[in-house]
Amino acid sequence: MAYSDFTLTTVRKQFGITVVEEMGFFEEIKGRSPSNLLKEIFLDNKPLALASNTEKARSELLIMPILVELRRQLNKKISVFSGINFNVEPEKGLNGSCDFLIAQSQELLTINAPIIALVEAKKEDLNIGIGQCIAEMIAAQIFNEKGGKENKRIYGVVTSGTNWRFLKLEGKNVLIDLQEYYVENLEKILGILIEFCQED
Repeated sequence: MAYSDFTLTTVRKQFGITVVEEMGFFEEIKGRSPSNLLKEIFLDNKPLALASNTEKARSELLIMPILVELRRQLNKKISVFSGINFNVEPEKGLNGSCDFLIAQSQELLTINAPIIALVEAKKEDLNIGIGQCIAEMIAAQIFNEKGGKENKRIYGVVTSGTNWRFLKLEGKNVLIDLQEYYVENLEKILGILIEFCQED
């Protein structure tokens, strides 16, 4: 078993988590203006990503530029990993590749705790990626604890590049914001991601 095998039902059953669904939980977070560079990149990239409509194109052309912008706005105090193996507890199925991982560290060659957020890219249906994203969040929680950097909260994102849904893991409780945030409101998406990265 690996992260990609988990559904919301199986992750809830295996790890005994409680799921709370709420609409607009992160809505109050203040937006942050994207740089002119990101605006220009999106002007070029968005038509290409939508025309191709593959998970890989959306990942490279839409999601990664946002995460690079996030790192830039946070003065490179975070690191972003793409397509990296994150084998935490393989015997529990907490192994495999993560689409994206954000750590509160400036080191770029190795993953260091604390991990603060995971981004699971899905082509169209965000609900399909929720179980996998939660499994990765649980792995991040364990990884942080083993690294002596216990975080009270781990954040997760499931996105198609154009639609974004945010999650929060605290203890055994997972909050899923049912609100989908659209890339047309890039300020809001950046604001939420920055908030995640700046929490203690």
